[in-house]
Amino acid sequence: MTKPFWQTKRLDEMSAEEWEAVCDGCAKCCLLKLEDEDSGDIAYTRLHCRLLDAGLCQCSDYENRKQFVPDCVILTPQKVSELRWMPRSCAYRRLHEGRGLPEWHHLVCGDPERVHTEGHSIRGETVSEDTVIEEDQIDWIIDWDGNPPG
Repeated sequence: MTKPFWQTKRLDEMSAEEWEAVCDGCAKCCLLKLEDEDSGDIAYTRLHCRLLDAGLCQCSDYENRKQFVPDCVILTPQKVSELRWMPRSCAYRRLHEGRGLPEWHHLVCGDPERVHTEGHSIRGETVSEDTVIEEDQIDWIIDWDGNPPG
């Protein structure tokens, strides 16, 4: 029996179609993240990019996102190893670190809704960054393991 592509290929060996298929659909990469200027610590928020369709956990203009959100990070195999803010649950990060895909990942279980039904996505948990003034963004910090920061 042949092993699936994500078990036999490195991220940089995947085709464009395989690369896109690895995305687990959690949309955590679309969250506004705040960096402490002194420590460099990254804090996630409950604020999502204005282009995110929060109900679908998908970008509403994926192909043109850089045009509308210039600081949007287009993920590449190289960037997976460089981006400190990638969530530990991210499929790309998990594969890069040799941890494999979780049982709730659609490529493993066959159900693209399972990431949401098991609580691994941001669906129903966020608001658009456009709805909060910059001075109040710190009030939206969250520990995405489900615990408000202490």
